[in-house]
Amino acid sequence: MNGRVRDVTSIQAPVVYRPRRIRWVAGFSAAAVVVLFTVLSFGLHGSTGDTMGTYQRGDQGAMVGLGVLIGLGILAFTRPRAVADADGVRVRNVIGGYDLPWAAVRAVRFDRNSPWATLELHDDETVSVHALQAADKEYAVEGVRALRALHAAAGS
Repeated sequence: MNGRVRDVTSIQAPVVYRPRRIRWVAGFSAAAVVVLFTVLSFGLHGSTGDTMGTYQRGDQGAMVGLGVLIGLGILAFTRPRAVADADGVRVRNVIGGYDLPWAAVRAVRFDRNSPWATLELHDDETVSVHALQAADKEYAVEGVRALRALHAAAGS
C-alpha cells in the first residue's frame, strides 16, 4: 500500500482479497434494517383500522423475523472473495464462484469507470471479481497488481 507492490511470486501462501468498504456499509445497513423492523413491530398492536382484524404478538414477531431476513440478504454483499496462488485464482462473488487455473486467464483487467476488476478468459468470456471494487481505491489497485504478478509468473 505504501506505493510498493508486494513480490507475490515468492510467496507460497495464497493472497486473499475481500472488499473493504462494502463490508462496512452492508454491516451498518443490515443492523439498521433489523433495528427499524424491530421498532416498527412495536407499533403493531390493536385494530387494523376497519375492525376486520387485530395485530397479535405473532405479527410483531413476524416483523422482527422479516427484518432479520432482509438484514441477512444485505450481508450477502460481504461474501465476495478472491484467493490467488501460483496455480490459479478462486473467485467468489455475491452469487456464484469460479475456480480458474492461470492457463485459462488471458488478462487481469481493471478498466476506468469499471466498478470491479475482471478476468478476461481465453474463450472471450469475462469473470467479474467483486472482491476488488473501485470503491476500495488503492486496496483494489494493489489486489489487481498482485493478481497480474501471479498471472505473469504462471505464464513464464
